[in-house]
Amino acid sequence: MFELLKKMKRKEWLTAGLCAILVLGQIYFDLRLPDYMSDLTVLIKTPGSAMSDIWQTGLEMLGCTLASALLAVICGYLAAQTAAGFSYTIREKVFNQVADFGQYEMQQFSVPSLINRTTNDITQIQMLVAMGLQIMIKSPIMAIWAVIKIINKSWTLSVITAGFVVALLAMMAIVIAVIVPRVRRVQKLTDNINRVSRENLTGINVVHAYNAEKYQAEKFEQANDELMRTQLFNQHGFAMLMPAVSFAMNTLALTVYWVGASIVEKVALTDVAARIATFGDIMVFGTYATYVIMSIMMMVMIVMFFPSAQVSAGRINEVLNAKITLREGKSDNAPEVGTVEFKDVSFHYPTSDKDVLENISFKVNKGETIAFIGATGSGKTTLISLAARFYDTTSGTVLIDGKDIKEYTFDALYDRIGYVTQKAVLFAGDIRDNVLFGESAAVPTDENAQKALELAQASEFVEKLPGKLDAPISQGGSNVSGGQKQRLAIARALARNPEILIFDDSFSALDYKTDAALRKGLAEKLGGVTCMIVAQRIGTIRNADKIVVLDEGKAVGIGTHEELIKNCAVYREIAMSQLSAEELGA
Repeated sequence: MFELLKKMKRKEWLTAGLCAILVLGQIYFDLRLPDYMSDLTVLIKTPGSAMSDIWQTGLEMLGCTLASALLAVICGYLAAQTAAGFSYTIREKVFNQVADFGQYEMQQFSVPSLINRTTNDITQIQMLVAMGLQIMIKSPIMAIWAVIKIINKSWTLSVITAGFVVALLAMMAIVIAVIVPRVRRVQKLTDNINRVSRENLTGINVVHAYNAEKYQAEKFEQANDELMRTQLFNQHGFAMLMPAVSFAMNTLALTVYWVGASIVEKVALTDVAARIATFGDIMVFGTYATYVIMSIMMMVMIVMFFPSAQVSAGRINEVLNAKITLREGKSDNAPEVGTVEFKDVSFHYPTSDKDVLENISFKVNKGETIAFIGATGSGKTTLISLAARFYDTTSGTVLIDGKDIKEYTFDALYDRIGYVTQKAVLFAGDIRDNVLFGESAAVPTDENAQKALELAQASEFVEKLPGKLDAPISQGGSNVSGGQKQRLAIARALARNPEILIFDDSFSALDYKTDAALRKGLAEKLGGVTCMIVAQRIGTIRNADKIVVLDEGKAVGIGTHEELIKNCAVYREIAMSQLSAEELGA
């Protein structure tokens, strides 16, 4: 928690400091009230007291009360401002940190967990800061100050008060020790319930198609029931605290007055002044003792929030302290243009020791097209992920434009690349926002967007939409078909005017006619752009300048379509499973 508080901005620290000063003022005025009560008691019990003195003391009490209330309002406002600013800062840091995550870091944290950490966990901390700035400062100072005020008034009553305080603190310690581990479990169970809900909503069509509503409901009920039982245990534990403190406060007040009555009784009846003074001291002692218990009651309120906030702080720090494995270089320039070269590249995922790519070497020059084909799981997507530097190689070197990919700044690298993912991803907004998404060397104009849409064979359906470029796209592109979504994703890559285009099986959602028209347009209008294509269709890649055939992570063939038909058994098997001998030219 304290590690997270170090990230608070200077302005927020100043506001928190001012709030702490105001809390001290509030405590001063609150603790002046018992003294005035003692004075009033003496004035009322003393024969011949002037009414003006009683009125003056009463007005001073009222002034203290109003001053305390005013400081409480101002402090509450400052505390809320500090908590909101702090949560804003942390949320921004978490978002920016996650935005810098590579594929490896994303595997360490699930998406539902990251969303939960960015929302619920930060809200828990915000609530603690808002309450803590007032209560965590006020309660211990008030308790200590009250103890100092009463310590010399009666040792008997002081010992009784100390016994109540020790008992309450011991009970708080036991409750915290039992509940904190379960609070951590609650956070994990919340992540789990978010995961189940997300899966059900994402795959709702599959759930309906397979009549799996009951199965999904049972899975959710199991996760929900486990979360409920854990939370109930925690709430039952916390539910003991507040009644116990209230009972202790009332019992202590009753004990103080009962014991105090016997103390007053021991004072001689003839010594009226002494009896009145002792009675006033007992009244003041009872009030201060109540303040001590009230301070503990306020601490109980913090105790109920602190375990959750502490666990949330740890989860947030896990994200903020996550080591980013991909670090950008410092270079912007390159000796070549539009070239991609793999030099003896091998790669295995951080969670495995088995290489998924072994000793891959090839080079593609500016304006050429290189294609990758192979069975499912042969490493095609992994290979082009290395070209886009989603991972770093285990061994070997990937060069873009004649320079090691690790030497580029991220801006310089991705300005050179247009990447189309295997699964098309669209963002909520409109078509213009999606096509001109992000920053690149290209000018983000409507004309550029129209050209990209036309080349991607998407202008036909975009022109029919109401609003055209302003036509809305819902979250995830759920209001367009799979083929339309894929063409918009391709248009987004083309609008960047890149040197190198990478297509990760991006033509699979297109019909053959659109696929052929798109490839023809790319060849005619982007002759100087280097293309890297992962595909399953022989028809998509047969005209490529080079074709790399992958089998279990190894390049078992590199050449043209005609060369591989003759010399590569794996390629020939794939080709003959899709096309006839006449179509293959055999």
